[in-house]
Amino acid sequence: MSTAARLSKPAAFNLLASIILFFLASSSAPTPLYVVYQAAWGFSPITVTVVFGIYAVAVLATLLVIGSLSDHVGRRPVLLAATLLQAAAMVVFATAGSVGALITARVIQGVATGAAAGGVGAGMLDIDRAKGTVANAVAPMLGTATGGLASGLMAQYLPAPTRLVYLVFGAIFVAQAIGVAFMPESVTPREGALRSLRPRLVLPPAVRTPTLVAAPALIATWALVGFYGSLGPSLVRRLLASSSLVLGGLVLFALAASGAATVLLVRDRPARAALRAGTVALIAGVALTLIGIANGAPGAFFVGAVLSGAGFGCGFQGAIRTVVPLAAPHQRAGVLSVLYVIAYLSMGVPAVFAGLRVVHGGGLLNTAHEYGIAVIVLAAAALAGSALSRPDAKPAALPQPGPVISR
Repeated sequence: MSTAARLSKPAAFNLLASIILFFLASSSAPTPLYVVYQAAWGFSPITVTVVFGIYAVAVLATLLVIGSLSDHVGRRPVLLAATLLQAAAMVVFATAGSVGALITARVIQGVATGAAAGGVGAGMLDIDRAKGTVANAVAPMLGTATGGLASGLMAQYLPAPTRLVYLVFGAIFVAQAIGVAFMPESVTPREGALRSLRPRLVLPPAVRTPTLVAAPALIATWALVGFYGSLGPSLVRRLLASSSLVLGGLVLFALAASGAATVLLVRDRPARAALRAGTVALIAGVALTLIGIANGAPGAFFVGAVLSGAGFGCGFQGAIRTVVPLAAPHQRAGVLSVLYVIAYLSMGVPAVFAGLRVVHGGGLLNTAHEYGIAVIVLAAAALAGSALSRPDAKPAALPQPGPVISR
């Protein structure tokens, strides 16, 4: 492709940010619709959490296999395949007529997201390290916030509630695939692509200690996402005694939107300070959420979700900024993949266990209480670990991102 046909750096950056935003939006889109599927197909709460968790498992498996592939073959081919695969997942969602089809769609969606996660995040860092670090934290939250709410609104007020939202997302992913085809490549392909497909988690020496410091915060914040994503819609309907589909997306919107806003507000704060502030806010927010659940107070529940979201935004951004800027350009996709493995494992596994606990344990409210307490304990451990760690490492020796090639 000619140089003139390539996107500019700002346009490529915006395209990459839109990819991670809409990938995460589409991943939260099914959340408000689970009640529709459940009414139509008659499955149990365990099935809901399995469908929720299988996506995380698919993301994890893909990250382990091809998480660093774009460091070897380039960002563009990996992202082109991922966006087309995501469009195919939307077709499966839109035509799903059974739980099996729903699970298949979630698996395809997870594979596409896992393939894109490292490459799109690293691609933004290749173009602009400062803006890319912030975008890597903001875009996933904005996507999670808008996807669930948009899905609930479309399902509540527009026709074809289990089809229209997926067709809209599918059209967006096709358009993004076309954009990727015109995107400049930001890394020079290098050998080792086949070796990189061996399932493994590799961290360069410079980021190992920072990752150990950031891991507890990642676990706590993404376990929180699992809590609100798997149990939140049912809790809101119970508290408000309403069957509105919008409510299923509203709780995720409250969580993720406040997280995205917080990232922008604290982006100039030191990474460790943001991480610590995030864990404190997370503890307070989850505690308030549990108070709201115990007392049947939806106001306290939603305020707790907003405060928890602020903790999520602070904690996640702090974790990303503690680790990623220390990685060299050719290591970034692999490092981001490791962080996403930790994140999705923390989100998916507790959510599945929560579903089992709802059915075979003490029911929805008791399970929510136990899950919330576990998140608070994890956040407290993250706070203690951060307080005992060394000050922020300085990425001064890190090479600056190289020029964008193949323009």
